[in-house]
This record gives sequence, structure tokens and C-alpha cells, in this order.
Amino acid sequence: MSPNIIIMLMDDMGWGDLGVFGEPNKETPNLDQMASQGIVLTDFYTANPLCSPSRAALLTGRLPIRNGFYTNNAHARNAYTPQEIAGGITSEILLPELLSKVGYYNAIIGKWHLGHQYKYLPLQHGFHKWFGSANCHFGPYDGKSTPDIPVFRNNEMIGRYYQDFKINKNTGESNYTKLLITEAVNFIKNASSSSKPFFLYWTPDSSHAPCYASRDFLGKSRRGLYGDAVMELDYGVGQILNTLRNLKIENNTFVFFTSDNGAALVSQVMAGSNGPFLCGKQTTFEGGMREPAIAWWPSVVPPGQVSHQASTVMDLFSVALGLASVEAPKDRLIDGMNLLPSWVQGKNIDRPVFYYRGNELMAARYGMYKAHFWCWTNSYQEFKQGIDFCPGMDLKDMTSHDQLNHTAQPIVFHLGRDPGEKYRLNPQSAEYRNALQNIMAQVNHHRATLVPGKPQLNMCDQAVMHWSPPGCEKLNDCLKPPPSKPYKCDWPH
Repeated sequence: MSPNIIIMLMDDMGWGDLGVFGEPNKETPNLDQMASQGIVLTDFYTANPLCSPSRAALLTGRLPIRNGFYTNNAHARNAYTPQEIAGGITSEILLPELLSKVGYYNAIIGKWHLGHQYKYLPLQHGFHKWFGSANCHFGPYDGKSTPDIPVFRNNEMIGRYYQDFKINKNTGESNYTKLLITEAVNFIKNASSSSKPFFLYWTPDSSHAPCYASRDFLGKSRRGLYGDAVMELDYGVGQILNTLRNLKIENNTFVFFTSDNGAALVSQVMAGSNGPFLCGKQTTFEGGMREPAIAWWPSVVPPGQVSHQASTVMDLFSVALGLASVEAPKDRLIDGMNLLPSWVQGKNIDRPVFYYRGNELMAARYGMYKAHFWCWTNSYQEFKQGIDFCPGMDLKDMTSHDQLNHTAQPIVFHLGRDPGEKYRLNPQSAEYRNALQNIMAQVNHHRATLVPGKPQLNMCDQAVMHWSPPGCEKLNDCLKPPPSKPYKCDWPH
């Protein structure tokens, strides 16, 4: 039988948030043990420094510029799927759709974030079970100008955040992560009794501000509420891995842990750490796109290994298809690679990493070198309001509040000796010329094969918000939507 597959995707968790990655408080014992029993990937990247596009990339194996999860309303803007977004995942073929064709039983437990209208929901795209929300846990809202975000079981709403699924914004207390852990454990137990392999996509969001944790974890971390949330997530990882062991299916289950983007430094103490890397979420510096990552599979993955293979969330798409013996779609370009052999054998493959922000290729990495073509953090308008994606970091021509065009002479760094992107290579040096030549060969090939998808994150409409989700009638919680008035979304970041 093909192996079971579990992908654990955290929300806004930084590269430096795990003990095994150097977090000094050592408050992630289960993840640290998982790392000691598997492979730590030090050079693992998301496909975008924001949640929705990175999740779309994971499940399609394609860059957001290809799968449509970007905006071209303005140059190089990050965009995602708030509840007023009109778009969502459309003509793409998702990983669970391909896995279901060869008999996999698929579940998503947690945040979806690929569109919230009925046609975009998980069960319409290959998942058989869903418990969670289509959006972030923002709120509470008044139900008049903005409805509270619903929580779904399969295709129907079973309640709303803050109303039925409580989050105390004063204390940070919520039992929602506990529910996601229980749902994951129960799914594994039920699925393991079948002859079918299963795919579990576990996507809790308590590490995204406003952070929350259950009473058992509140006040336990030295890092405040964010640390409490991480400790509970770590506990959940332990519960899931222990369930596999107790069921004696760990040797037939591939498990991967990572995050959707870097720590949201804009949230200050309600955020994590990106370790030695520059800036954080929303930026295409290393802190925004390099993620903590662990691969675990006791019968296949040698314990205690470290891989420096440049890898991306899109590779998980290709790895999963390889495990299931499924061919990737032939009618579209797939950006992911099946790098499991490289991880296991420790033989690195040279491959490019592309750093996109909206419709712009901001930077590219090849080998140990990274070239920046465009640099900026966030607008002066946001910065004057106290919004700072790079607090305490000020590098000339890099962390600018203006969009700086370096395409005529890219800024190049060696990420091995300078992971913080502080010391640029001299453009007059042979090292710079050789590095840039190699990078540009990859960039030119990429651009020659690029067919941008139709942007899904351009249009918003108050009428598509969660006024009357499926199932609201049973709960007597249907709200009247306003008239439809589509408008161009404003993405200032």
C-alpha cells in the first residue's frame, strides 16, 4: 500500500521558533524530537511571503504567478483572501484531487485560505473531510458591516469564531487548537482502519496574531502568548506522532512539518523569530520566505540528518505524488521537484528558488548566491501608521519604503557566509559576475516558460462575505448581504 502522507503547515511560524533551530527557551520538545528522528531542512522556502499564495503553491505545485494567487492591481503587492475577496482557486489541479484518484482518503483540519465561496471550498477540490475555517480568525465583528468568520464541518458552517468558537482577546484563551488536535487524532484513527492510504493536511492558525492557546498552555511560555500558542502546537505534533506509533503505522507514514511564511515581525511581541535572517512576513528577504522544516518517516528517513538542499513548499506536491505513484499533470508546468531522494541521501541538487511578491520577481537564488532585483519592505503610508515589516533593521538600498529597482545591477549575497543579507558582493568582482551569470541563466529560462495565470486576488465585493454560508439556516444564523458592488481590492503592502 502507498504510504500515508501528513503535511503540517503552521501559520506565521518563523525559522527561529523551534529549539532545534536555536530558539533559546527550548519550548518545542516534540518538534525537537521529531527533528532528531528525521531530517532538518535548513534551506526550505515558501513560494510567497504571505499565507494564501503560499498555500495555493503547496497544493498546486506551482508558483502563485502561475496558479493565479496574486494581484496585478499595483506593482509587487502582496495579496491574500480576506472574506471580501471575490476570487479563489479555480482551474488548478490540487494535490488531494490527484491523490483521491489512486484511492487516498483526504482531510484538511484547520485553515483553508484558498477562497470561501462554495465553489472554492476543500470538498470541491479533492478533500473528503474538513474541519476548520476558510479564513483567518479575525474579529469579533458586528454582524452588520462585517460578519464573523464561520467554522465549517465539510461543506456546512457549524458556528462562527468568537460566537460559538470562543477566542478571548483579552486573555488569549481558546480551546480551538485543542479541537484541531482532537480532530486530527480521530481522523488518523478512523482512516487507519481502512485499506486506503490517507492524506492529512493539518493547518492550525493559533500562531497567527491575535494568538491564542487553551487554558493548559496559557502563561506557560517564556515568550508570552505567542510562545504559549507554539507550545500547544508542539504538543499537537507530539499527539499526532504518538498516534501513528500507537497504531503501528509510523513506518508507513511520511510526515512533513513547516510554515506558510516567515514570522510576522509587524506583530511585534505577538510574533515569532526568523533567527539570523533579514526581516519577516510580507518581504522577499530570507526572513520572509525561509521556513522551519522537518521530514519524518522512521522506515525511510535516517534519523538525525541535516539537509542543505534548497527546497520549496511546491516540492511537497511532487514528493507526495511520487509517494503515491501518481504522474503530475502534463498540461501545465509544475515548479515542484521530488527532492525526497536528495533529502534522504544528502546529495544536493542545484536548482533555482524564485522570490515573488505579487506580479514581480523580486529575487532569485541559485546555489549559495541570491540576487535581489527589486527591494522594498512596506509603503511610507503604512510605516507612518506604525506598520513595520522589518523592525530594527535598516540596510541601505534594501529595507526601503520605496520600491527600488536594482535590475540593472542586482544586489548579490552569498547566503552561506552571510545568511542575514548584510554584506553585498562587490559588483566589480569575479565572484559577483560568475554568481550573477549563473542566476540569470535560471531567471531567463524561467521567464521564457512563464505563462501567468489569471489573477484571482484583484476584485473584492462586500456581498461575498460570510453573511449566509451553507448551513446557516440550521443555526438560525443567516445574515442579509448588501447589494453586490465589485471593486478593485486595495493592497498597500
